[in-house]
Amino acid sequence: MSAGAAHARDRRGGRVPPEGDDVLAAVRALLPGIAARAASADENRRVPPESIRELLGTGVFRMLQPRRHGGAERDPADFFRVVREISAACGSTGWVVSVLGVHPWQLGLFHPAAQQEVWGPDQDALVSSSYAPVGRLVPVEGGYELSGRWRFSSGCEHASWALVGGLVVESHGRPVDFMTALVPRADYAIEDVWDVVGLRGTASNDIIVERAFVPGHRVLRGHEQARLRGPGQKVNTGPLYRMPFGSVFTNAVTAPVVGVAAGCHRAYVTAMRDRVRLSLGGGRFAEDAFAQVAVARAASEIDAAVLQTDHNLREVYQHAARGERIPMELRLRVRRDQVRATERALEAVDILFKTAGGNSLARGNPIERAWRDAHAGSVHVANDVERALVMYGKGEFGLTVEDQLV
Repeated sequence: MSAGAAHARDRRGGRVPPEGDDVLAAVRALLPGIAARAASADENRRVPPESIRELLGTGVFRMLQPRRHGGAERDPADFFRVVREISAACGSTGWVVSVLGVHPWQLGLFHPAAQQEVWGPDQDALVSSSYAPVGRLVPVEGGYELSGRWRFSSGCEHASWALVGGLVVESHGRPVDFMTALVPRADYAIEDVWDVVGLRGTASNDIIVERAFVPGHRVLRGHEQARLRGPGQKVNTGPLYRMPFGSVFTNAVTAPVVGVAAGCHRAYVTAMRDRVRLSLGGGRFAEDAFAQVAVARAASEIDAAVLQTDHNLREVYQHAARGERIPMELRLRVRRDQVRATERALEAVDILFKTAGGNSLARGNPIERAWRDAHAGSVHVANDVERALVMYGKGEFGLTVEDQLV
């Protein structure tokens, strides 16, 4: 069966997700086409629908989805490896796959009735998000009335549901709780506002909800998520759903940046291997010691980022598989190395961009696009290096650390 073609169908009509390395192999077969459409995604400010359709056929969006709803329940490190490879071909496509692909994991923490609403009719249904607690949830009979406007919902035009953050307010308007609400596409409007310098193809547009009813089973309380006590864990009992939000989701916005850096490195080596300098005495660029050092430094930063993040995620997964409490020391290390991975990726891209010379400035050049995409991804709140390192330092000194992203 060719990559991108529909896999075998299960008895409920959904695709049966590939096992083992089949997802990676199927995705790799699509990478030349994804790379060829990278310029179009950047120019048109959205990932082409054909790329999403092809990727749906590989099973990548279902790698973190519960088995009871047609998913594969894979180790997140396996998923992020695939994300990095896609991102190396097209940063915007990799970012969208990473974000839309991590949401099935979080949906697995919701009440089983919410999972059934999303995946009962369509096991390939995609969910976007915007977690900032800018929404207003007013308690009403049977649930809540939700209103708000959320920014930066990456890939929302490809999704049929959205996860949005909100504050529960009492009758006097005082916030009393923080929740994530799950809303169907019929309950929100999308406003096209995404015209930015990098990750242009993610179409991270605004979501607008006006007085939509959200039943009680379609909300997840912040403290439930932080304490790993989501109602969905009663039915999704695998180790994947015992991993902290601060370990899984944060890597979803670092893996694409690391992948972009790896793609930039590949493009740099390919472009510069046979290039002849027109200045600085001429000669082949590949024979320039400064270029050789740049390649070595960049490769080392990328490798270090991958090795640390993969190692940490697998350690968290192993703790969860053994049914053990995940130590705060490990949670903080995950965040420390996750933001450092982003920082390392930026360092690699900056080295390559600087030494590539004036030819890297042309718009649409893969090195130029990688530079823009990597820096755009780095400004996500979960990639705030100093904030995460402060938390790690506090933990090392025995001080209390309280943060939703740990």
